[in-house]
Amino acid sequence: MAMAVEGAGAGVVVSEPEVVSIPPTPRGMSTPEGTATPPPAAGRGAATPARRVVEGLRGYLEEVGHLTRLNPQDAWLPITESRSGNARYAAFHTLNAGLGFQALLLPLAFPALGWSWGIISLTVAYFWQLYTLWILVKLHEAVPGRRYNRYVELAQAAFGEKLGMWLSLFPTIYLSAGSATALILVGGETMKLFYQIVCGPICSPSPISTIEWYLVFTSLAIVLSQLPNLNSIAGVSLIGGTTAITYCTMSWVLSVSQPRPPTVSYEPQAYTSLGSSLFSTLNALGIIAFAFRGHNLALEIQATMPSTFKHPAHVTMWRGAKVAYALIAMCLFPVAIGGYWAYGNMVPQGGMLTALYAFHSHDIPRGLLAATFLLVVFNCLSSFQIYSMPVFDSFEAAYTGRTNRPCSVWVRSGFRVFYGFLSLFISVALPFLSSLAGLLGGLTLPVTFAYPCFMWICIKKPERFSSGWYLNWGLGLLGTAFSLSLCVGGVWSIISSGMKFKFFKPPS
Repeated sequence: MAMAVEGAGAGVVVSEPEVVSIPPTPRGMSTPEGTATPPPAAGRGAATPARRVVEGLRGYLEEVGHLTRLNPQDAWLPITESRSGNARYAAFHTLNAGLGFQALLLPLAFPALGWSWGIISLTVAYFWQLYTLWILVKLHEAVPGRRYNRYVELAQAAFGEKLGMWLSLFPTIYLSAGSATALILVGGETMKLFYQIVCGPICSPSPISTIEWYLVFTSLAIVLSQLPNLNSIAGVSLIGGTTAITYCTMSWVLSVSQPRPPTVSYEPQAYTSLGSSLFSTLNALGIIAFAFRGHNLALEIQATMPSTFKHPAHVTMWRGAKVAYALIAMCLFPVAIGGYWAYGNMVPQGGMLTALYAFHSHDIPRGLLAATFLLVVFNCLSSFQIYSMPVFDSFEAAYTGRTNRPCSVWVRSGFRVFYGFLSLFISVALPFLSSLAGLLGGLTLPVTFAYPCFMWICIKKPERFSSGWYLNWGLGLLGTAFSLSLCVGGVWSIISSGMKFKFFKPPS
């Protein structure tokens, strides 16, 4: 029992960097039936209140099978500050992270792929990324007593400190900071369209400029970002997921319910060479890959949940993720199929929102059209919060590591204001960022489709030449090859379309 007291006492030591779980006492080590437990020696605190407390603590530990020892820095950081998450929170966060404005770009992939290959590619990508999400959920606690709370941590555990950092740092930074920048672009421009629809002909001759709309959106996002940690934005994620489902449904329903443009065509695009056809196909696959997002946040979401040997966090996380991805499928497939049916090869580069405004702004009741655009704004504001949380976590980790104390309210607020206006500056400097969907989908594809498969091989070490070994090697290598190919296809699409990069010149 002295050993148990020591173990329990060690539970308050704060030098361990990760959660450590202590297994329950093995059944075979209990006192045999019919054998009396020897009475404690006199003078050792027998029958004292402290001894009874320890006995009760031992019973509790055997029942729960878990003892937590945390680095105090984890208790200071936004991602791991609160561990009271549950399956509902997991569903809210996963839905908010996994469904967004990228879904509205899916019809752009079908002119190059056609009906059959477009639907097949979308289906394969959906189940592929669902499998890799399951891998990440399982690997969160792959080592007993240790939790990998961030994507980069798991990559370092699988590939080594340097290689894991090199492979995962840029894609995850882009998926967080780059997504925030893209959300400012989309949110600001959508607010401008909403204003024009609501205001109508009575607008003043000098409406608010696009940059000013970016500033309005960023200011609202910064106000929302003052919520302290990932669990505290569960309500925001619920709003984000609900609005995403609603505007995705409204976009395809409103498009399908209206007469199609008279010149609509579903004929595959004609190309002058085999290379042009190949690169256009790769760019279309990149747009599909770009629609599946959120894997860089899966471990962070799971880190907000309590975990014991009896109730591991991966069970709760997977329960919420399954609900979220069922809803995501109910949005992505109708948007892609309905959008292509409604507009065919005439889908503009801005996707479904631009098509709605360009083709049906005079046919659809102004209130419905304005409501659709307003829902997009709400979703962008909500998505900004969850995608920015890893960046806030990194800022505060650097601060607490240097000062060995938690961030004050003013320091935390200052980091978030600084990050918000930095993202605004990048949005103004790079207003064409949202037009690079194919290229960006290729750059970030390994985070979703390739790295999790290699992580499973490195950490779980499946038997060589087994079905799991072949499956993960095949998917991992295929995902890497697709990533390289899609990057090339994205660059070709930019060159062939004659896209001009105008820095610091957002649309007026």
